[in-house]
This record gives sequence, structure tokens and C-alpha cells, in this order.
Amino acid sequence: MPRFNVRRADDSVKLARPESTSSRSARGVCEKRGYQGSSAPARYSSAVAPRATESDAVDEGESDGPQVAFSPATDKEAGKSGENAAKESDQLMTHNNSEGVGEKHMALYEDDTEQSPFVSRVISRLANYAGGVVPNVEQDDLEEELEINGAGGDKKKQKSKAPKKVPKLGTVLGVYFPCIQNIFGVILFIRMVWVVGTAGWLQAFILVFMCCCCTMTTSISMSAIATNGVVSGGGSYFMISRALGPEFGGAVGLLFYLGTTVASSMYVVGAVEILLQYMAPSLALFGTVTIPSNAYNSYRVYGSALLLFMFICVFIGVKFVSKFSPVALFCVLCSILCVYIGIFIAHPGRGPRICYVGDRLLSRDKVLNNETGMIECNKNETGPIYQMYCGAGVDPSWCEYFNKSEVLERSGIPGLSSGVFFRNMWPNYNSKDNRLGLDEKGDRDKGDIIVDITTSFVILIGIFFPSVTGIMAGSNRSGDLADAQKSIPTGTIGAVATTSFVYLSCLLFFAGCVEGQLLRDKFGESMGGGLIVAHLAWPNPWVIMVGSFLSTCGAGLQSLTGAPRLLQAIAADGIVPFLRPFAVTSKKGEPIRALLLTAGIAEAGVLLANVDYIAPIITMFFLMCYCFTNLACAVQTILKTPNWRPRFKFYHWALSLFGVALCLALMFMSSWYYALAALALAAFIYKYIEYKGAEKEWGDGIHGLSMSAARFALLKLEDGLPHVKNWRPQILILLKLDETSQPKYPKLLTFSGQLKAGKGLTIVVSVIEGSFGQNAEKAETAKKLIMELLKKEKLKGFAEVIVSKDVSEGMSYLVQGSGLGGLRHNTVLLSWPSDWRQQQNHCKSFINTLRVINDKHLAALIAKGIDKFPDHKQKICGTIDIWWIVHDGGLLMLLPFLLTQHKVWKHCKMRIFTVAQIEDNSIQIKKDLEMFIYHLRLRAEVAVVEMPDKDISAYTYERTLMMEQRTSMLRQMKQSDSHRLLNPQLILDSARNQSTSVAPSSVKIQVDPLLEQDTFDGGNLTTISYDSSDGVGDKDQNNSKSRMDKNLYTFSASAGQQLKKDLHGITKPDNRNVRRMHTAVRLNETIKERSKDAQLLILNLPGPPKNPAGEENYMEFLEVLTEGLDRILMVRGGGREVITIFS
Repeated sequence: MPRFNVRRADDSVKLARPESTSSRSARGVCEKRGYQGSSAPARYSSAVAPRATESDAVDEGESDGPQVAFSPATDKEAGKSGENAAKESDQLMTHNNSEGVGEKHMALYEDDTEQSPFVSRVISRLANYAGGVVPNVEQDDLEEELEINGAGGDKKKQKSKAPKKVPKLGTVLGVYFPCIQNIFGVILFIRMVWVVGTAGWLQAFILVFMCCCCTMTTSISMSAIATNGVVSGGGSYFMISRALGPEFGGAVGLLFYLGTTVASSMYVVGAVEILLQYMAPSLALFGTVTIPSNAYNSYRVYGSALLLFMFICVFIGVKFVSKFSPVALFCVLCSILCVYIGIFIAHPGRGPRICYVGDRLLSRDKVLNNETGMIECNKNETGPIYQMYCGAGVDPSWCEYFNKSEVLERSGIPGLSSGVFFRNMWPNYNSKDNRLGLDEKGDRDKGDIIVDITTSFVILIGIFFPSVTGIMAGSNRSGDLADAQKSIPTGTIGAVATTSFVYLSCLLFFAGCVEGQLLRDKFGESMGGGLIVAHLAWPNPWVIMVGSFLSTCGAGLQSLTGAPRLLQAIAADGIVPFLRPFAVTSKKGEPIRALLLTAGIAEAGVLLANVDYIAPIITMFFLMCYCFTNLACAVQTILKTPNWRPRFKFYHWALSLFGVALCLALMFMSSWYYALAALALAAFIYKYIEYKGAEKEWGDGIHGLSMSAARFALLKLEDGLPHVKNWRPQILILLKLDETSQPKYPKLLTFSGQLKAGKGLTIVVSVIEGSFGQNAEKAETAKKLIMELLKKEKLKGFAEVIVSKDVSEGMSYLVQGSGLGGLRHNTVLLSWPSDWRQQQNHCKSFINTLRVINDKHLAALIAKGIDKFPDHKQKICGTIDIWWIVHDGGLLMLLPFLLTQHKVWKHCKMRIFTVAQIEDNSIQIKKDLEMFIYHLRLRAEVAVVEMPDKDISAYTYERTLMMEQRTSMLRQMKQSDSHRLLNPQLILDSARNQSTSVAPSSVKIQVDPLLEQDTFDGGNLTTISYDSSDGVGDKDQNNSKSRMDKNLYTFSASAGQQLKKDLHGITKPDNRNVRRMHTAVRLNETIKERSKDAQLLILNLPGPPKNPAGEENYMEFLEVLTEGLDRILMVRGGGREVITIFS
């Protein structure tokens, strides 16, 4: 069957003819470099890597260097010489200028290749992604050229330069044995028999089974996650953070780090306990170790020394740890094997002898004859027991108990056939300082063995659970595995099943072999300080003591090695800012800083000096980690995200949720206060990462869960409008942009944040005028700038910038269509267009937007003088004055209340003014208003302002007249072809700036003849100018020309003649306009009189005109209404009640 080479020739890929013999040597080179088949990395041109620099494109695309061919040749054919490889490279170079697949057959996609390279060019790099390490293409090319071109050189030198091929591990060596080594630990040897004796084998079986079920469900969930993609450094942290997000990942990762660190403390203390209690008690520094306080002090000293030794070993490098690991594993396996052998050969004559007085188990030191080395367990008056119970000065009750009790010497380990199994079935929990196995106070001077810790089922859970941890060891080594997605599930689940079987079988065998009181003798005082498991094992107790000591030290080294790397992985991700210094590594890649911190935390654990105190802490941390591992699997399975495609299929979301529930139950059962502390710590870290902004997008399941929750909530919101009690402003901010795409009025966002106090919806939108194709990048830049401003203002919300050919239309679309489903805005916030006179399009856009808002029944907030509004750093004292002219649903009452909830405005008092006519009962209106405010549960001062009828002033009349003249002129300007030459603001500006009013007669119109080439509509232009002799004209003759430039406007002849007639025809303003102007002037005067010192004015916004002819008049009315006022918020309700007096 013909074979084809996939060849690189410059930027193209060719399908060559069936390969020749010489072409196969190139594949041999690739296989020597650690790649198989067609998966070796090829040379990548600029088209392949869109992010490559320009220089890279030159180096890659124009290279004349040798190119490499890959083919699925057999291994036998791969072993050709370097000379043939060089010939083949020359042969390949002849194809450099030929057309490739991408140019000859894929022209349909040639425009896409600038950002989307052909699969054939990137598949090698994608396929060789492993363990989070991207292949170094440049290094690969360099080594490739060295191997191909150096065929005639020194082969030994070439071989030394070639990268060393690292052998990949299989399931057993890569996953199974590491998990076995990490799971089997110190608890098995020094606490297992004590747990069985204290809880009884029935409850102990339930306890161990629950713990094993927890790890089994976690192993299944972890297998699903680990086989859903490449697991990089960090193990469980990597899996959880990529599945549940950086917040959860950071929180659980730190807890897992702390658990691993404290576990090293437990191993150190456990190793020291084995050394001082069982191997060499004479080494104790503070007296006999049978007294707990003496033992703990010795543990602290020796533990600190052992931790320092381990720290030095890890500091020097991990090679020693790696070499010691097989030794520790061998010790663990041999020790367990010896225990099983000892169980089956146990008989009464083989085990240690123990002494009873009635039900009381005696310490061996009190009944030992130092001369003979034998125990004297009898009632002889010369014996030690008689002297303790009936000697001189002893309480008679002791002697009475001695006389009526039987003194027996028994075998401590009678064997499986002894029948002790059923006697050891039931629990025997006890309190601290009581006699072993009895609910009464003990006395060490009488040979009693004293209980050192209060026991219960839940306490034993916390102590035992660390013995089933360590299931993540396989996933942490995914980069070293030949097939991680096959090895991790098989090896991990197999290890958990094996260790679970060992634990469950051992506890039953222990209960069937050992006397109950001896099982409860934690430190083996009845045997003279012996380790019970060691005496049970074959052939000699020292096998277990040495093996358990070495394996415990090995486990401590593993924890002390893994914890710093986990911390360094978390710090390197950058999601926890205060950990960034620990991301630094040495030249050898060792996390020295993280190691120092780990050693410090581990020393704090060593100072606790008691395994029973350290174990519950570890239990909390690991249970939290396992809980979130199960939760990650459950979330991904329930959401069924497209990327959730684990190769491991034997999982179910219900099983994962069961694992979550079981982990939480074990946490609170073992220690509810430790559980609450762990959850509080995780919540604190979560909120810290969230507050600091974990700018990571890992495609985690929480985003999918948020999407599902959002969809559900949106569908629920569609059921109807929110109740008036739940109404709050959901704000759409219409933002203007300047020429640089920066927000023109950023304080709109500041005010919105103060109004909302972080609650509800905020959408910030803007419109860029033009075509989308030319302004798409500008819109995206503007959106990013708005998002940065939102972040700066600490305002949670969304931003959108659209491109429209007409700004007014774009604003209309945004007001109509922003939001999704029931999650839409109900309030629109925009700034007052201060340049509406100079920019007529701004005026029209503003009015059209108000009409759309009004037609959509939305609330409108118009902020005038927004630049003078306070920022978040200011604290305002004074009043917020509400001028309540018309009732619009109570929005004017609600807004100041919401503002006073913010720290900027909370010191302000509310004052409510309403306007009454002369015929109204002002006293009754005030009482009613006070009652209404009382029912609304608002605190505000109330005032009723009477506005008696007055004659219209000359100022009002003339202001109206000028307004109508200006409107008439603007109407003619819109009809003139030369309107672009006109500044429409002159008339009103001149009228407002003059010391005396301008009469219609002062507007003069002159028709001037023009040259033929400059004529419009018949060859004449109309010039309009002011005669400023009434007050402001001729004080400075030097400025006459500039004044003429300002006051001269040109029209076509026909339009000018019509304008002349219209202006001279306006001798009396419209009566309706006069009345409106009169209201605006009077109300403005009243507001300035009453509220001149107010920090903010809130008043009703009149409705926009329905007729376009009244737009300029409407703007003038609002200008007069707010003239001379600094901070103004004009409000128009959406037509529904937003505040209620009912609960």
C-alpha cells in the first residue's frame, strides 16, 4: 500500500509521491528526538502562528534551510544513516517554490489563513500538547538541523546534543504505586488498632467505609475531570480551578496547600512518636514519655530537628526525595505484608502478655520485676500489685477492690480462634483522664493507663480520615504518564479499592486477634511501650517499627516537596495577588520562597506535637478539596457543556452529588467548628479573589452554571412586571464620547453608582456615527474604555457601543432594545446637551431620545451640570431639595431616598417643595403631604410654595419674542441650501448678552448683489445683521469688523426675502408660549430663592413636544427653568407607581 509524506516547503504543505528509501531516514531522526509517526513538530511559518513577529515570519517563511519529511514508516526502516538524511533534505529543498495544498486546492479559504491556519500545519503542535507545556518549536528546529546536517561529524557528539528521551510511566508505576504510598501513612500503624478498640469493629467498619466511600466517589469524579483534558501542574488545584473558576480554584487550592503542608507536620510528629514511644524511649529529653506533657515537649524538639533535616533535603533538590520514594514504598508494602502474615499465624503463646486486676488493665512498668525482666501479675503480698493497692497509706477502697477482684495475666494477641471478635464488637468511648476502658478517674501511681483524649465516633472520623487521603498523587504526575487518560482512572480507582480493602480487612482482623483493652491502649503501656501492630506482625516487631518510621518520613518528604510546588502553581496563575512573590523559582526551577513558607507553616503544626490534634485540621482541608472536586464533576455533567467529553465514562452526576453531601457530612460530623472555620476561610479567599478581580477565563463550569441560572431567572422575569415594592431603577446610561472615544461625562457613571449603591442593573451605551465597517475597531476601543471606567468607579454593569449612520437613530435603537427578556432597564440617565444652541443635531437627538423614552414608558433622568456633581471621595452635607410639581409615580420621592443610602449623600436631608395656587388650601396641602411622607417612611421637611398670579413681565414677553424669532429663522435655515454657512446661535446669544433687550426692529435684512459665479437662486444673497447701537455695539471701533463677521449671515435671495417677511411679521409672540415662558421664569425665581444653598435639586421634567416645530421652544423653556442653578436632576416618570405606603 503506498505511503505518503507530509512535507513542509516554506509556507506550504505537499502531498509527495510514495516515499523513497532515503526519505525514511528523516522520520528516523524524528523518532530519535522522542516523536512518533506524524506527530513530530514541523516548522511553523507566520501563517501557522498568527501571533508570530514580523521577524519570525521572515526567518521561517524565507528560510532555505533543510526541511523535514514525516511518514508512517516502520521502525525497522527508521534506522538510516545521517548521510541519507542530508540527501533527503537536499531533495526536499527543490520543492521550495512549488505550490502547496493551501495555495493550489484551498483557494476558497486563502483569506482565512491569516488568522486561521490550515489544520495540516498545526495538528502536530496540537497533538503534542502535554502537561501544559507547549513544544518549543525553535529548539526543535535547531536540534533537527544539528542532527540532519551533522551526519558526517562526530556521532558521539551528536548523540550527546540530542535531547534525552524521558521514559513514560504506565498505570502501575505512574499512578497505582504513588497513590498506594501516599494513602498508606502513619495513621495505619499508630492509630488504626486504637480506633477499632475504641469504636468497636462494627462502628469502626462504618467509619472506615464512609471515609473510603468518600475517596472512591472523589476518585471517580477526579477521573472524569482528569480525562477531560490535559492536567497541568497543580493537580487538584488545576482541575478545580479550570472546572469551577479561579475563585473556587484559588480558595480550594490554598486549602489543599494548607492541608498538604499540615500533613507534613503530622508525618513528622508521627515519625517522632514512633521513634520515642516505641523504638528508643530513652532518647526522651523531658522525662518518661508515658506522661503526655513530657512526650509532647520531646516531640516538639525532635520534630523541629527532623523537619529541618527534611527541609534541607528538599532545598538541595528533589532528586534525593525521588530516590527515597521507592524505599519508602517498599517499606510500606513489606510492613503490610508482614502484618497480614502475623494475623494468620497469631496464637496465645506468640504475642505479648498483659496483666488485669478485675477489669483494669495495668501498665507493664508497674508490674515488671526489674531483676528478672518478667511481669509479676499475682496477688502475692510481696508483689508490686499488692503494694500499689494495699500498701501503707493507701485508701482502703483500693485494697477492697483488690481483694474482691481477680488478677489475671493474659495473652494480648490471642489470635483469630480466640473468640475475642464478638467481644470487640461494641464501642467503648471514654473521657479524658479516665481509666482505660472504664468510666472512672484513674491513677497512674496505681498502674492505671489513663485516657489522654475524649473520644467519640465523630472525633474518630477526624483522626482517621487523613489515612485515606493521597488519591491525587496520580493526577499530579499526568505529564510523566504514557497515557494519562487511561492510567489515571485505572490506577487511582485501583489504589483506592486496594487501600479500602486493606483498611476494612485489617480492622476486622485486628478485632478478631487482639484483646479489647489492648486495642484501646494507644501507646502500648500495658506492653511496656510497644507498638501493637509491630507485635502482631511477622517475624519481628522491629520490621514494622523501622518500616513505619521510614515510610512516614518518606510521606513527610513527599508532602514537603509537593506543597511548595502547589503554592507556586497558584501564585504563578496570578489569581491571588498577595501570593505573587511566591511564584519566583530558582535557576533550577525550585520554588525556594514557597518552600520557606511551607516549612514555617509545617513548624507551627509540629509545635502542636499531637497527631490527634493535627489530624482533624488535615481532615477539614482535604474534605473541602474532595467536596469541590465532586462538585466540579457534578456541575459539568449537569450542564453538559460542549467541552465536557471525558474519556472515563463510569461516572454520574448523582454519584458526584452524593460525594459532595458525604464530604460535607464528614466535615461537620468530625468537628463542626473546624468545618465552619474552613468554610469561612474558603469564603474569605473566594471573595478576596473576586474583589481583586480574577481576570482569568478558563472555560469553567461556574460560567455555564451562571448562564443556566441567568436563563432561568430571565424566564421567570418574563412572567410580569415587578411589584411596586421591588421596583428600583435599572439604569440605562446614554453616554457621549469625545473625539478620542473617551466618555465625555464620566460622572454620569459616578452618579449612577451613588444612586444604585451596587444594586440592580446598569447598562452603559453609546453611539458612534458612521459605517460599521470603518468604525468597528473604534467602537470596540470605546467599549473597553467604558468598561475600564466602570471598573474604576467600582460599578457592576455592562457596556455596549454601536455604530449608526445617525446618532439619533442609534440612541433610539439602544433605548428600545437594550437588555434581554425581563432584564431590561426601566430608567434612562443622560446629560443635558449644553451645546444645543450651537449644535442643532444635538438638540434634535436629545428631543427624539426623550420621545422614545416617553413612548416606551420609561423613566428619564436628565442631569444638568453633571461635572459639578460629587465624586465618591466627597461627603456632601446640606439638603436635597425636591420640587414636586406633578405626580409621576413617586419617582421624585424614591430617588433622593436611594441617594441618601450612599456615603456621599447620607448626611444630606430631604426637603420637599410643592407648588400651590392662590385659590388652594396651602395648610391642608401641607398636612396631607406630611402624612403621605410619614406613610412612605421617609424623613423629609415639607413646604408648600404659593405662586400667586402676576402680570407677565416685559422680560418674559421679550424673551418669548426672541425665542420665536430664533425658531422662525431656524425653520428658514433648514430650507436654505446655504444653511451650512450659518451660525444659528447669534440672535439668542446677542439678546441674552445685551444690557437692553433687542426689539424686532433691530434685526436688519439687506440684499446684496453677487457675481454670477457666486449667485444662489437668481444671483442675490441675503445678509442678516444686528444693529447693535442699542447697547453693545460701537464702544470699540477696532472690533467692528469682528462684530460684523459674527452678526452677518448669508441666505439665498428667495429664502432671505421670506425670512425678512417672517421676522418682521413677528410683532406679538404666541400667547401659549408666553404663558409657558412665564411659568419657567417664575418657577426659576422661586427655586433660586428657596433652594439657593441646596446640594442637589430634583424637579419634574416637562414632557417633550409632540410637534417637531416646538423642539427649540421646549429646550428654551428648560433652559430658563434651570438658569442659574448648579446641580439639577430633571425627572420624568415612566407612568407607573414606583413607591408605596403599604408593606
